[in-house]
Amino acid sequence: MVDLQKKLVSPVKIGNKEFPCPIWLASGTAGFGEELAELIDFNRLGGIVLKGTTLYPQEGNPPPRLVETPSGLINAIGLQNPGLDVVLNEKLEFFKNYKVPVILNIAGKNEDEYEIIAKKISESTGLQAVEINMSCPNVKKVMDNGTDPDWVERVTRKVKKNLDIPVIVKLTPNITDITTIAAAAEAGGADAVSLINTLKGMVFNIETQKPVIANKIGGLSGPAIRPVAVRMVYEVKQRVNIPVVGMGGIMRKEDIFEFFCAGADLVQLGTINFVNPAAINDFFS
Repeated sequence: MVDLQKKLVSPVKIGNKEFPCPIWLASGTAGFGEELAELIDFNRLGGIVLKGTTLYPQEGNPPPRLVETPSGLINAIGLQNPGLDVVLNEKLEFFKNYKVPVILNIAGKNEDEYEIIAKKISESTGLQAVEINMSCPNVKKVMDNGTDPDWVERVTRKVKKNLDIPVIVKLTPNITDITTIAAAAEAGGADAVSLINTLKGMVFNIETQKPVIANKIGGLSGPAIRPVAVRMVYEVKQRVNIPVVGMGGIMRKEDIFEFFCAGADLVQLGTINFVNPAAINDFFS
């Protein structure tokens, strides 16, 4: 039997880096750090994954972009971000006052962009790892490519060859067999895989009979998807020999333990950052 409480505060190694504990904040839910600094003790975290970043600035999808659902949240932000140069040259400055490891989530429109992004990151300092976004359900190009194992393997290899920090591949759950994509990421040289990203979902306004979200379809997160996430983590862990990062609807310490039981080496916390981010501080007691 694994001592789950001890595992909660034990260091975790990914590639050539050791992270202080297995609790990270998930990309897209913690912004670029400043938003949550007064609510969460960053120095107790094992890592923070910054908002999905593209080569050039991106405005994202038109509003409305968020809607609550039973035990969940649907979003269609569309990777709104200021672009890679601003993140590397300005946003990382904030973390010089903290010891928390910083991981950057990256997204490209094509294979070449992912490689260019990786090369730019290799010339920068301050990042402890990179998470490749191959699974955003409200950016169609990213979503479609993320279900192609050959594409996933190629992109992973191109990013990995340009970086000497760990490379994590974030997997889409919107596929018949997620283990195939996990295996492709491992074959491409990934140091770890993270899962799951949001599930495709939709909400209608019955008065107007139109979708609530302007993008029509978005990504469902929150406790509603946790059993799916736990199952997929369990399946992927049987298939790959690299660390598995679990996420999806974690709201309590006990939810983290469930992911550990399924085989997760570490976890990322997402929707809870919108509900009650300060609650994370209690996970360490």
